[in-house]
Amino acid sequence: MKKTKVGVVGVGYLGKFHAEKYAGMDDVELVGVVDNDLDKARSVAEKFNTRALTNYKDLIGKIDAVSVVTQTPNHFNISKDFLENDVDVLIEKPITTTLKEANALIDIADARGQIIQVGHLERFNPAVIALEGVINQPIFIESHRLSIYQARGTDVDVVLDLMIHDIDIILNFVKSEVRKIDAVGVSIVSPYIDIVNARLTFANNCVANITASRISMKSMRKIRLFQKDAYIAVDYANRDITVVKRDNNNSSGLIPGMDIKQMNFTQADPLDAELRSFMRCVSKREGPAVSGRDGRNALKVALSVIDQIKKAK
Repeated sequence: MKKTKVGVVGVGYLGKFHAEKYAGMDDVELVGVVDNDLDKARSVAEKFNTRALTNYKDLIGKIDAVSVVTQTPNHFNISKDFLENDVDVLIEKPITTTLKEANALIDIADARGQIIQVGHLERFNPAVIALEGVINQPIFIESHRLSIYQARGTDVDVVLDLMIHDIDIILNFVKSEVRKIDAVGVSIVSPYIDIVNARLTFANNCVANITASRISMKSMRKIRLFQKDAYIAVDYANRDITVVKRDNNNSSGLIPGMDIKQMNFTQADPLDAELRSFMRCVSKREGPAVSGRDGRNALKVALSVIDQIKKAK
C-alpha cells in the first residue's frame, strides 16, 4: 500500500495532536514536524518517530499533504509555498487574516488542482454530522460558545478565536447570504475583543444570535435551532443532540403532540475524523468537507462582525 506522506507545521497545543493522529494512521507516513522552537519539534518528533525541522521549506518535495497549525498571520505565506509546490494543505481556522489572502490561496489551489481544507473542527463533531437531513430551513438560531480564560488564543479577537466556529456551522446550516450584521463587543483582559454578541440576518429571513466569550466562569458550547417542524438543541462539548418534532399521534410524553429524541456520541474523535477526511480527499482527489471557500466565507462574516464593533467605538 502506498502511503500518503504528510507533515505538520507548528506543533504547539493543537499541532502536536495533528502529529499524533497522522502517526496513528496505517496508510500515512508522518515525514516530519516543523516548529520555530527546535526543542518543541524534537519532543514531538521523538514521540512519533519522525524528523524535527525548523524550516517548513525542508518538507517541500518530500510530502503530499501538510497541516498548517501556526499562528494565523503565518497561514498565508506557508500555505502559498506548499500549494505552489503541489502539496495539499489543511489550514487551521481561520484560513487567513484577510479576504485578499484567502482568495489568493483559493485561486492558486484552483489553478494547480490542489486541495485546501480548513480546520473548522465542529463540522466533524458527530452531533453536527447527525443533523444532516434534520436541519431544514431554520428560522431562528441561538448559539453560545463560552470559555474559561486561557492565555492561548488571546493574540486575536474572540471572533476569530472562538466565534468563527459557530459562524461556519450556521452558514452551513442556513445556506443563504448574510444580509445584515449587528454586533457589540468589548475588550476586558486583553487588547482584543474578549466577549461579543452578533445578530446575523440572512436573505431568507433566518436570524442567528451568536455569543462568544473567553472570560466566562464556566465553559459552554451549545446551539439551538428553531424551524417550522422542529426544535433542535446541540451540546458540542457533550456531543449530544435533542430533536423535538411535531407528532400529532403522540398524546402523552413530556410535551403532548411532540416527539422527543435524544442522541449521544461520546466515543467519537472529531480531530481524527477531520484528518482522516483530509487524507481521503488527498488520496482520492475529492473536494473537502470544509473547503477553502467555506473558510473564506466564514472569515468574511467574522471580519464584518469585528468591523461593526470597531465602528461603534
